[in-house]
Amino acid sequence: MSARVEQLEFQAEARQLLELLVHSVYSDKDSFLRELISNASDALDKLRLETMRNKDLTADTSDLHIDIEVAHAPRTLTVRDNGIGMTHDEVVDLIGTLAKSGTAQLRQQLREAKNSAASEELIGQFGVGFYSTFMVADRVELLTRKAGESGATRWVSSGDGTYTIESVDDAPQGTTVTLHLKPEDVEDQLHDYTAQWKIRELVKKYSDFIAWPIRMQVEQRTPATEDGGADNVSVETQTLNSMKALWAKPKDEVSEQEYHEFYKHIAHAWDDPLTVISMKGEGTFEYQALLFIPSHAPFDLFTRDAGTGVQLYIRRVFVMGDCDELMPRYLRFVKGVVDAQGMSLNVSREILQQDRQVTAIRRRLTKKILSTIADLQSGKPEDYSTFWTQFGAVLKEGLMSDPDNQDTLLRVSSFSSTQSDDELTTLAEYVERMKDGQEQIFYATGPSRDQLLKSPHLEAFRAKGYEVLLLTDPVDEIWVGSVPEFDGKPLQSVAKGEVDLDSDADRADHEAEREAEQQEFADLLAWLTETLGDHVSEVRLSHRLTESPACLITPSFGITPALARMYRASGQVIPTGKRILELNPKHSLVTGLREAHAAEADVPEANMHRLAETAELLYGTALLAEGEVPEDPAKFAGLLADRLARTV
Repeated sequence: MSARVEQLEFQAEARQLLELLVHSVYSDKDSFLRELISNASDALDKLRLETMRNKDLTADTSDLHIDIEVAHAPRTLTVRDNGIGMTHDEVVDLIGTLAKSGTAQLRQQLREAKNSAASEELIGQFGVGFYSTFMVADRVELLTRKAGESGATRWVSSGDGTYTIESVDDAPQGTTVTLHLKPEDVEDQLHDYTAQWKIRELVKKYSDFIAWPIRMQVEQRTPATEDGGADNVSVETQTLNSMKALWAKPKDEVSEQEYHEFYKHIAHAWDDPLTVISMKGEGTFEYQALLFIPSHAPFDLFTRDAGTGVQLYIRRVFVMGDCDELMPRYLRFVKGVVDAQGMSLNVSREILQQDRQVTAIRRRLTKKILSTIADLQSGKPEDYSTFWTQFGAVLKEGLMSDPDNQDTLLRVSSFSSTQSDDELTTLAEYVERMKDGQEQIFYATGPSRDQLLKSPHLEAFRAKGYEVLLLTDPVDEIWVGSVPEFDGKPLQSVAKGEVDLDSDADRADHEAEREAEQQEFADLLAWLTETLGDHVSEVRLSHRLTESPACLITPSFGITPALARMYRASGQVIPTGKRILELNPKHSLVTGLREAHAAEADVPEANMHRLAETAELLYGTALLAEGEVPEDPAKFAGLLADRLARTV
């Protein structure tokens, strides 16, 4: 006897996504079957792992497999597994809603996609998985029972924004998905999903390497005898896939297409990988690895709970997915399989963290991946450009967390610079172009290239022809503090510490002029340091400004405002340090301020108050010039409006 049937609505974003999928023209509808088989395979993996961990679990594991059934008359296709199954709450959470971020972005990009190929690429990036069934089905039914439990759940939807769900008393262990296919298109026999030959073709193409048997009952016809009797028809169960572990086969025996389909299976992706990495470790620690660098970044790449994407097998037995112990966090975009030989099947993440074999494998995998990236950089510049665009910001996280590979990471990294508007540069290329006598690698950090190019901090560097790296990823604010030098050349921020770009000869020529300026502005500098004491630690003359009146400088060992904000956003308490205000002694505003201050003995106190307001405005404009906001925007706006009113 069934319980009450509930009719529920999809989560708003999921409902809109379903509408887009159902009504979109999708070029490779065949892939929905791969998604269902992959989900079934995952369920079988999870059940076997759970029975290893929980000896009290009552579950039948004697014949774990996947069944496919097709029926031409009612036009149904069924995929059934006897794996881990789901509870009522898990069905609602995993299928009734989209429990991942990024759906709104996907909807917008799908609407803007101009053709079916673009839609396919976007769907692959976001991994809609189960939802792809609505591209071929008018109605989808799911029946599932969690291993070890007696109650089951039935879920039904037509992809119209609602679904029904009910508790069922009796159902086999695992999950059964039945698709009520859309009406037959007589002109499109290539997509007849009730044809046994079509199912056999798709399983061979997409899922031949699945470790579990994929079975289907197949009709066998024996021709009639010469006496005119009818053909003899029998039904037998056939296994459609070879179940060969692709990573265990020699590389020359595996086609590129097989690698690509295996990648799509384990990564739940729809696009081809950028490159394939096949490894075999022998000796003390034996293992086989098949890894892939994707061609597109997943939407959750920067979320806190994003997994590494590497699965751990032990002697071809699945042990766990997203095995963080096998891959550093900055390589979390890598997908693949590692099959270790000499480990116990009954392992936990805590055991793996202390395992010498896992540590050794992780070290070797990391070096191999970095060398593969270096090969792309030197031999396949277009592929490297794709890689860096998608994953460069993540890779640079390793500059902070992996000191053993820091030099390699620096060499495979690329950066924007003032040298070119379009092309990126490596640090090695930058060093080759350094001016005679230049001892430092100059860089600037900020939210965008355009904003950095307008920064006052670059004025003297531009005037003297010094190249500056333009670092615009948030991670750049952090890693530059962990990298003291490259090839013996220290890294120097254009916005930190003292900067003097004069040659020894020029410095000697300018020495007298600078001493005179220092004496000339000494009183103004002292007064400004006192007047702006709540904001800055010091006011001094600048050697880096040629056009702007002022800029703010972080002390050599200080924390930039952007970095302080990042630390505070992560919950760390960072004291706000005062910066240094540098003045351009040749700018008319600065010289006018000096002259007004020099005449302070001859002006009333009200004028001195106006002079202090000018100092506040000067400080505020220095903040604005670098993209910062004055501490009291309302006060700054009031001062500026009052000053403008006097000039009208």
